[in-house]
Amino acid sequence: MTRLELHALAHARTGDKGNRLNISLIAYEPAIYPLLVRHVTEAAVAMRFIHRKPSSVKRYELPKMHALNFVLDDVLDGGVTQALNLDSHGKTLSFHLLGMRIPVPDELAKYAKVGAPDAAAIMDSARRE
Repeated sequence: MTRLELHALAHARTGDKGNRLNISLIAYEPAIYPLLVRHVTEAAVAMRFIHRKPSSVKRYELPKMHALNFVLDDVLDGGVTQALNLDSHGKTLSFHLLGMRIPVPDELAKYAKVGAPDAAAIMDSARRE
């Protein structure tokens, strides 16, 4: 068993409207999807984004697409046009989710993408700028 960041197992697509963030997490391989369902729960995502103070986190399962869709409310400082910060919206916050580590059994670790960008390092670099 090893712990890997989600970006080694899945990619993300995002959208934002007003103060609502939408992140889809799509497994690179169908065999990974049950692992995502088990570990990337509403509670785990709420903890991952606790610094953004979401008023709710809702997960939608899309098994035919091997994907999960998360809708987080009240995490965008009022939205793109009202926030004073420099783009901490959709795509940027998806990197934050992709930096989450989950346990991966050895038999599934073979599906991990090596050489994927280190999301935590990207976020740390963005914070320093």
